Amino acid sequence: MCRLLYVNTKNESEIENYLCHFSQIAKNSQEYQGHGWGMAFFQNDKWNYYKNIKPIWEDDLSQFGRATRIITHARSAFKDEGIVVENNMPFYDDKYIFIFNGELRGVKIKEEGRIGAEKIFNYIKRFDKGNFFDALNKGTEIIIKKSSYIRAMNIIVTTNDSALLFTLFNEDEDYFKMWQKQNDNELVICSQPFSIDSDWQPINNNSLLEFKCI
Repeated sequence: MCRLLYVNTKNESEIENYLCHFSQIAKNSQEYQGHGWGMAFFQNDKWNYYKNIKPIWEDDLSQFGRATRIITHARSAFKDEGIVVENNMPFYDDKYIFIFNGELRGVKIKEEGRIGAEKIFNYIKRFDKGNFFDALNKGTEIIIKKSSYIRAMNIIVTTNDSALLFTLFNEDEDYFKMWQKQNDNELVICSQPFSIDSDWQPINNNSLLEFKCI
């Protein structure tokens, strides 16, 4: 399954510094994360997007400059299928940016989308009445009820002024558990800590959290 990263810093920070750590997490993962990667980064007062079918650890990570917000996804394609750059996350529209990690079985919902993750994004947006926290809460609640089994479902969505995280797993806690590191100048949410300092904290299973922009 995939690896996720979200960064928000008070001042613009070098994107490469975070991507280098994240690329090593992807490269050394217990499951292959080399089916391409993608990123959105807030720079020059707008979101910019990048996707590449290469593994993240084979790409040039020095090309992006500085940003205050980053949302990044390294892909492990389900059953090694659909390996084209169009299926790389993030998925996004004019309001939200979405990344997903997990595996759902026997999902009984009907929605448009190239792959399961995009269908989940589009399905959750059905419940958006102006508060995406409520939409994410409602959408994931129904998806859980309409799935025969959920190995894991980790979602990060950015809005204009926050990031939303939903995390749920029923096996392999060490692999699917999400982590955060936060202080007055920096917030990092990742599939795995990428430094040995004690500031990293595990995020409780079956959590829905909102992180306001710094």
